[in-house]
Amino acid sequence: MKIGLSSACFYPEVLTEDSIKLIRDIGFSTGEIFLNSNSEYEDEFIELLNEERLRHGFEVKSVHSFSSAFEPYLFEIYTRRRQDMFRYFKKVCRAASRLGAKYYTFHGMRKFDFDMINKKHVLDIYDKLIYSAMEEGVVLAQENVSWCMSADTRFLELLREKCRYPVKYTLDIKQSFRAGVDVESYLDVMGRDLVNLHINDRNESENCLLPGRGSVDYGELFGKLSKIGYEGDMIIEVYRDNFKKYEELAAAKDFLARKM
Repeated sequence: MKIGLSSACFYPEVLTEDSIKLIRDIGFSTGEIFLNSNSEYEDEFIELLNEERLRHGFEVKSVHSFSSAFEPYLFEIYTRRRQDMFRYFKKVCRAASRLGAKYYTFHGMRKFDFDMINKKHVLDIYDKLIYSAMEEGVVLAQENVSWCMSADTRFLELLREKCRYPVKYTLDIKQSFRAGVDVESYLDVMGRDLVNLHINDRNESENCLLPGRGSVDYGELFGKLSKIGYEGDMIIEVYRDNFKKYEELAAAKDFLARKM
């Protein structure tokens, strides 16, 4: 299991195209690239990113979009808006493919009452999204997000049981804390379909810290991951205000390596 870093850690101070060299300089060879604006989905920009990836020998494991701008609207009832948002989705899938990423980390629908959503409509949309990603050679990895439907384990179970095409998952530790749902509850649903992991720490007052700064029992976490057969990587993903110096990110990597 490799330990990677998300470019989201540097937002909004570092441009996406400059983040790859920075991540490599800190000591990470793999990670997730967060595309921070619509223009960063375009072919010309992705070509620039790909040149940086190849120049610095960096493995892009997954791609994350500026999701709040369009992903929730993929599930709109209004057809034209949904179709417009699907064009952005396709661009991100193509970007992920060109960058050599295996996974598209997906937020999706905003949170609603689970019993009130049109489940057939939602499942039809997911089938289209999963298949469209597959056409680009990319796997849609549904992330648990506190302000999205994916915070609800019943919703994740619905996708797993009813989608026509295989659903895979990204587990985000801090989003589990924010949703008030035990990590183990998410792992019970995701199981062997977990393909991506965002890792961080917490304490009683803060729900996002660098690994090693809080109270998460990583020995217990890694034991649970081993039990479900997880063989993917772990991506450190925190916010810019969670560290002062870049060296702290390298120290977090060393801390996790000692716990593995």
